[in-house]
Amino acid sequence: MGGVFLGMPGTWAGHMHEAADHYTTKIGGLPDWPIPLPSASVDLFKCSSCKSDLSLLAQVYAPISHKSLNIEERVIYVFGCLMPECGSTTVSWRAIRIQKSVNSEGLKSQSDKAVSSSESSVSDSKEGWKKDISSSDSLEEDDDEDDDDIDLAELGRALSEAASLASQSKKQNHGRKLTAKTSSPVCADRVIDKKLPVIPCFYIYAEEEKFSKKDASVYSKNISSPIKDHESDPDTKEETWEVEDYEYDRALNADRVYLKFKKRVDAYPEQCFRYSYGGKPLLASGDAGDPGMCRLCGAARQYEMQLMPPLLYFLQEAVSEKEKYALDNWNWMTLIVYTCSQNCSKDNSSDDGWTVAEEAVVVQYE
Repeated sequence: MGGVFLGMPGTWAGHMHEAADHYTTKIGGLPDWPIPLPSASVDLFKCSSCKSDLSLLAQVYAPISHKSLNIEERVIYVFGCLMPECGSTTVSWRAIRIQKSVNSEGLKSQSDKAVSSSESSVSDSKEGWKKDISSSDSLEEDDDEDDDDIDLAELGRALSEAASLASQSKKQNHGRKLTAKTSSPVCADRVIDKKLPVIPCFYIYAEEEKFSKKDASVYSKNISSPIKDHESDPDTKEETWEVEDYEYDRALNADRVYLKFKKRVDAYPEQCFRYSYGGKPLLASGDAGDPGMCRLCGAARQYEMQLMPPLLYFLQEAVSEKEKYALDNWNWMTLIVYTCSQNCSKDNSSDDGWTVAEEAVVVQYE
């Protein structure tokens, strides 16, 4: 996949329990489910460590428009535990994929239905968003174009429309710190369990990252290795430095990985998440982790998105002093979400085609 979409902060929700719909991309609040969840799914929203209820960290509307696959109804939810002892535990994070699969005959009608449901509240047209994407500079100028790549314009349109629908916020909000709280369109009432832990909610709009491979390689030239100088000295015994060289190489590589991570964050200091379906994660440390295989179909998982440090800053700014202690234990650098490469819907599909699947979260700490 050639490009990366960044989840940028829009406006605050009117309150933490504000209702929207599953086409809305947001941080915090309560999840907006597309369907009533089956009772068997309750355990998915419990912390694996302490068994407490998990809090919604991110809800991302993530449709797929592909040459061989089209899924309009698809959402990724990321949850975390607010208990002090669980914030730094890898098993306290969870990603859920909910989607509705349709056959080839039903693709058009399903897609038309999904688009029309939000069209009346959205001012940016599908064609206008595609025009913006096609005229922008991106990583695609350095990559070969693949006919089977995900339709970036379609994804960008979906994320942008969802944010616009929920918050009536446009791109002029970019670069503005989250300060004012505004109301979103009125949605259907829902029963709210006051006992559920909830974090502050704000809406997200999409912006394509403009960062070339040439830019990415510049910073690495500033790191020099004294090992090479050592190797050029004929009077130095190789065996004496063998272990030291190995350890230094590891440290040097870790520094390069972190510097690359920092450079990309500094380029867009308000990015709350990065989205690149089937792309490559931006690692904060050398350990990439193992996302494992899909539990439903056994297929390999692939990178889809990751949450970034600025998200924590915005949440810290929004909570009261009494509530900050819970977020203080969220000390990760990035949460990387991997999903089934086949977008499977077998075994767990309901009668109307909806699938609820647990995916993988790889946590990288400071």
